[in-house]
Amino acid sequence: MLMFLMSRVGVVAAASLSVFVAACGSAAISTPAVPTPTTAAVATPIAAQSSVATSAPTSVASPSSAPASVATTSSSTTAPTVNASAVTLVVDPAASTASYHAHEQLVGRTLPSEAVGTTAGVSGSLAFAADGTIVADQSKISVDLSKLQSDESRRDNFIKGNTLQTSRYPMATFVPTAVQGLPSPLPTSGQVTFQLLGDLTVHGVTKPVTWQVTAQFGDSTVTGDATSAINITEFGMSPPKAGPVLSIEDGLTLELAFTAARQS
Repeated sequence: MLMFLMSRVGVVAAASLSVFVAACGSAAISTPAVPTPTTAAVATPIAAQSSVATSAPTSVASPSSAPASVATTSSSTTAPTVNASAVTLVVDPAASTASYHAHEQLVGRTLPSEAVGTTAGVSGSLAFAADGTIVADQSKISVDLSKLQSDESRRDNFIKGNTLQTSRYPMATFVPTAVQGLPSPLPTSGQVTFQLLGDLTVHGVTKPVTWQVTAQFGDSTVTGDATSAINITEFGMSPPKAGPVLSIEDGLTLELAFTAARQS
C-alpha cells in the first residue's frame, strides 16, 4: 500500500514538473516576441519622420524658384524706354517775314494784279512735346501788322488805317493746337511737308486756320515756308477800295517765311 501511494505521488510530481517545465518553456518562447511589435512601433515614426524630412526640402525649393520668375517679369516691365526729348523752335525775327498776297484791280489797268505786303515783325516759338505733339500753352507766333509795307504807300496807309485798323489792333497772333504729318521725334535733317492747325487772331477776331508748311530741318536750325488762305470778311473787315485800288478780292493768301533756332 505504501508502495502504491509513493508511486502515485511520483506520478503527480512528474506531471507537475512537466507542467512547470512546459510553462517555463512557453514563457521563454513568448518573451522574445514582445520586442517585435515594439520594434515595429519605433520603426513607424522613423519612417514617417524620414518621409517628412524628404518632402520638406521639396516644398522649400518650390518657393525659391518663384522669386526668380517674379524678378524676370519685373525687369522686363520696368525696362527704360528711349523717348525723344521735347523740342522748341524759336523764331529768329531778323531772318523771318510775314506777307499777304491779294488780287486787286487798279485804276487804268484791264487785268488784275497781285498786291504783296510784307512785315519783318515776326516773333514767337513753337513747343513740341517728346511725343511730337504741340504744347499749345507754350506756343505762339506774333506778327506786327503796323510794319506792313508794299510797293504802294497809299495802299499801305489805307489798309493799315482803315482795313486792319492797326492803331487799335497792331498785332496778329497764331496759336497752334495740332500738327499733322510731322514725324516724331522731330527730324534733324531733310525736308518735311506737314500741316499746322490752330487759331488765328486778326482785327480782334479769332478763327481756326490751317497752314501748309514745308520745312528744312537741321541739327540747330529749321527754315521753311508756311501758307494759309483766309477771307477778309470772316475777320470783320471789308476789302479796301480807295485811291488807285478799285477793288481787292475777299480771299487772301498769308505767307510766313521763317528761320527758327532749335532748342531742347
